[in-house]
Amino acid sequence: MLFTPMKELLLDAQRNHYAVPGFNAFNMESLQAMIEVASDEQAPIIVMAEQRDLLYAGLDYIYYLMKAAQGGTKLPAALHLDHGNDLEIIAKAIEIGFSSVMIDGSQLPYAENIKVTASVVEKARAKGVTVEAELGHVGGGGAEGSGASLLTDPAVVAEFVETTGVDALAVAIGTAHGVYTETPKLDFPRLKAIAQETDVPLVLHGGSGAPDDDLRQAIELGVCKINVGTDIRRAFVSTIVEVGQDSTLDVREVLTPAKNKMKEVIRERIRVFGASHRLKGD
Repeated sequence: MLFTPMKELLLDAQRNHYAVPGFNAFNMESLQAMIEVASDEQAPIIVMAEQRDLLYAGLDYIYYLMKAAQGGTKLPAALHLDHGNDLEIIAKAIEIGFSSVMIDGSQLPYAENIKVTASVVEKARAKGVTVEAELGHVGGGGAEGSGASLLTDPAVVAEFVETTGVDALAVAIGTAHGVYTETPKLDFPRLKAIAQETDVPLVLHGGSGAPDDDLRQAIELGVCKINVGTDIRRAFVSTIVEVGQDSTLDVREVLTPAKNKMKEVIRERIRVFGASHRLKGD
């Protein structure tokens, strides 16, 4: 397998009490920024492609961009399909060489989530591909992500993990995707209860905008992967808008500062999550 199985990265993070960042890539510059900073920081990373980005750009396009970006760095990096719910796309990602996939059945009834997740695990295991699933539902923006009915129920965690055989579990404890309209309030007692029910590495979605101290506490309680997408996209777009007002600039003169701004965000997140210099054994 060209890319590192995500399970290997998460198990090391679990043993050594840090979190591997999962960064959402969406173009050449974002991929370059992730690999360049991770190499500089000697940090393991998970490059994630959302299903909607694969539908937009093409699965092969993202795969080969990642292959080119990683090049000869020997960087342990996973290529992960994020929030997959189309079984055909998931199957294609497994076949082409993604080292990890997420089956997102979080909006399905519990029994159906188990069924579809188990079917993906069966297909992925034959190829050595890591599978992440979601229990509970991480919503989008502000209060939607914190409704009690959406949060992960610790009472069903053990059954879900054992029945499906997943390698990593995304949990809903109060974070949300997108831009927060208010500071999220993470349910740490719930996270602690979840961690007591399973040994699989836990994943926190909605890392953009969550307070750093809360993220560090989540890591202490068992979170081994934190997803960051919105912060990177906003850094890219805001810089493009600002610099691009000068229409005399060459496109590279606009994209370069946008890439550099993404690198600032990526570097800072790697350090907050405690992933910096992990490849040196620090």
